[in-house]
Amino acid sequence: MDALRDLVLSEPHLVARGNGRAYGDSAINTSATIETQHFNRMIAFDPDTGQLVAEAGVLLGDIIAAFLPRGWFPRVTPGTKFVTIGGAIAADVHGKNHHKDGSFRACVDWIDIMGADGEIRRCSREEDATLFDHTLGGMGLTGIILRAAIRLRPVETAWIRQTTIAAPNLQSAMAAFEAAQDATYSVAWIDCLGAGGNLGRSLVMLGEHAECSDLPSVQACASFNIKSKRKLSIPLDFPAFTLNGLIVRVFNSLYYWAGARKKGEQLVDWDSYFYPLDAILGWNRIYGRKGFAQFQCALPLQQAEAGLTALLTETSKAGAGSFLAVLKRFGKQNSAFSFPMEGYTLALDFPVNAKSLALLERLDKITVDHGGRFYLAKDSRMTAATLRASDPRVDGFKAQRKSQGLATLFQSAQSERLDL
Repeated sequence: MDALRDLVLSEPHLVARGNGRAYGDSAINTSATIETQHFNRMIAFDPDTGQLVAEAGVLLGDIIAAFLPRGWFPRVTPGTKFVTIGGAIAADVHGKNHHKDGSFRACVDWIDIMGADGEIRRCSREEDATLFDHTLGGMGLTGIILRAAIRLRPVETAWIRQTTIAAPNLQSAMAAFEAAQDATYSVAWIDCLGAGGNLGRSLVMLGEHAECSDLPSVQACASFNIKSKRKLSIPLDFPAFTLNGLIVRVFNSLYYWAGARKKGEQLVDWDSYFYPLDAILGWNRIYGRKGFAQFQCALPLQQAEAGLTALLTETSKAGAGSFLAVLKRFGKQNSAFSFPMEGYTLALDFPVNAKSLALLERLDKITVDHGGRFYLAKDSRMTAATLRASDPRVDGFKAQRKSQGLATLFQSAQSERLDL
């Protein structure tokens, strides 16, 4: 800890980095980037409340490995288990249950954070609440997160009761989400290249933690150990032509109809439901040597259908390839700088090329025109002007950082690009 304090007091600019799962430059600083993976101890657990105290470098996957066999699971988890607690706090990550349980902040009791003076402060909803609120979603710009107390949820099994709904268009997909407000989890794969009557066709997947009575045998209930599946690996960077509009359009059509044939309820293991991409090593290589850029926006509920229709129409018209298109329903949330707002969030991945980058600028404008905003954890190319046009909270966040003496020290390549 003394060495870390010395760095904070001696370096002109720095930022902390978790496991590097952000998609852009939010955890990179050319002056000093502090790796936190060695802060990886679980310190205490209260089985009466489900409160876990752990250092910032502990992975969600480590927590699942240690506590799922004891009947506990993260209350909120993003789409990868390879994110650290510190990273989850900094991005205030969300999962498939935001409509019901909120973002990661909902399960955080307190945070210990090192400030620009090298001192460690504990913040919570009751103690230094302003720092607490700005740290959750503050992208590491309020200090170095060292440890936190988070709440886990009790579960009876390692299985999820998944219900798949085939929605032939955007309107039916949104109707399925609205009808499933009581479901614990909901997420949709959405065909971003559908057009006409197929615009926005989706596979909506609802989920509930299975109880013992849902399983076919006492043995299945008693065991939290899911048989490990063989991981797929992408051995090389795909050539650019594999992501042309025609191939993606055919793939999406086949994927939709294959999913539609499996509609209804089935039991799936926790890993398959929450973390399907974790099973594909090097999945990003599908996008070629230049990599990919993700577009993720949140649209307010009143303008969500119009905004999503415009976004999907523009994407389909451009014929831009995105296999990994995801739609989720957000619940209500008020926070200093976190991403979610009540409404819908759409995430699209595109290979980096001139065509995609031009499309992304048009999607930015559509989002701003419909009152939406953007997810900094997935951003790699947004401009400061676009951020300010989409989020009136930026100036307040900057002012808070400046008033606490944080603005000159805690910086990232992203914060400089976006003038945060």
